[in-house]
Order: sequence, then structure tokens, then C-alpha cells
Amino acid sequence: MSSSRSVYSTDSGRLCPDCNKAVAACICQQQKKLLIKGDGIVRISRETKGRGGKGVSLISGLSLDDDAIKQLSGKLKKLCGTGGTVKDGVIEIQGDQRDKLLIYLSEQGYKAKLAGG
Repeated sequence: MSSSRSVYSTDSGRLCPDCNKAVAACICQQQKKLLIKGDGIVRISRETKGRGGKGVSLISGLSLDDDAIKQLSGKLKKLCGTGGTVKDGVIEIQGDQRDKLLIYLSEQGYKAKLAGG
């Protein structure tokens, strides 16, 4: 068995090293994004670091794609009546809203728990 493989095609350009298709037609990156992140438990924690003493509630461990996380973030912000953002797949909700978030996510079928102190 030969260990050589094509890395470039004059017809389609660069080839994906995983699926050996043209980079423009590669589906490997999309499949990697859909893989479950973490152990399936949604963790809700509180953090004040780097925010001038103002706390935020962090929701991590969601096994959703970027669009679904943004939609869920919008629902959670409306539920809590506060602002927030999404950074690197982690939802940040302003204020200490952990109890509301835990109840809502549990009702939605997520295996959620409070994390941290």
C-alpha cells in the first residue's frame, strides 16, 4: 500500500487531506463543527474576571452549531431581560442569572448543572 496521495489537482486546485476532494467542495470542516463538544453536560457558571467586578453567567458545553447557539442566546437574553453575547461557543449572559438559566435549559431537555463556586 502506497502512502502517497494527491495534494493538488490542476482541475480543482488544492485538495483536502482528509477526504481528498477539492477544498471548495470539502465537507470535512462542516462535519467537525457538528461533532459533540465535551461530555454532553451543559455547565452554567458565574465569572467576574476582567469585567470590572460585574458578573456574567457563562453557559458552556452546548453541542450546537454556531447559528443554533446564537438563536438560543437570544432566547436566554429575553428570558433574563438582560444583554449578552456568544464567544467561542460559550454564551455570556449579563448578571447572575444561573438559577433561571438552569431551570430553562433543563425544561428544554439539556442535561444542565451549575458549575464553579
